[in-house]
Amino acid sequence: MENKEKESKDQLPMRSLLILYSYHHHNTEKIAKVFARVLDAEIKWPNEINPEELQEYDLIGFGSGIYSAKHDQSLLEFADGLLEVHNKKAFLFSTAGITGKSKAAKDHATLMEKLESKGYMIVDEFQCKGFNTNSFLRLFGGINKGRPNVDDLKNAENFAWKVKKNTIAQD
Repeated sequence: MENKEKESKDQLPMRSLLILYSYHHHNTEKIAKVFARVLDAEIKWPNEINPEELQEYDLIGFGSGIYSAKHDQSLLEFADGLLEVHNKKAFLFSTAGITGKSKAAKDHATLMEKLESKGYMIVDEFQCKGFNTNSFLRLFGGINKGRPNVDDLKNAENFAWKVKKNTIAQD
C-alpha cells in the first residue's frame, strides 16, 4: 500500500499559485498570465487567499509592480501574515519603470527578506520594464510605453519554463 501511495503522489502534477497585485496599467498581470499558462497556476490577489491555503501548493510566485523600490504594500503585508514553512519553493516577479539585475535585487529585497524569514526558499526572480505614469512621469506621458512587450512576454515564458524544470528536478 505504501508504494502505491508513493507512486500516485509522484504522479501528481506540481501545484502552483501566483499571488499578484497589479494596479495601474496591469503590467505585472500580463507577466503573471504568461507564468500561469506555463505553470498551470492559479492567480489570486493577496486579499483573495488565506495564508493557510499556501500549504496546498508546491510553488508560489509573489509579484507586483514596484513602488518606491519595493513590491506593493498589500503584498508585503500579506507576507507578514504568512505561516512558518520549511523550504517551500517560491519565486518573485515584478515590473518596474527602471530595471536591471542589481535594481531587481534591490526592488525584491524587502519581500525576499520577509518570505525567507518565514521559511520560503526563493528559487528565482524575474523583472521587466512596465509602462509607468506614476508621480511626475504622467506629465511627460510616462515611460516604457508598450511594455511589457512581446520580447518581455517571451522572456517571462522562458523564465517560467526554467523555474518549472528546476522545481520538478529538485523534487
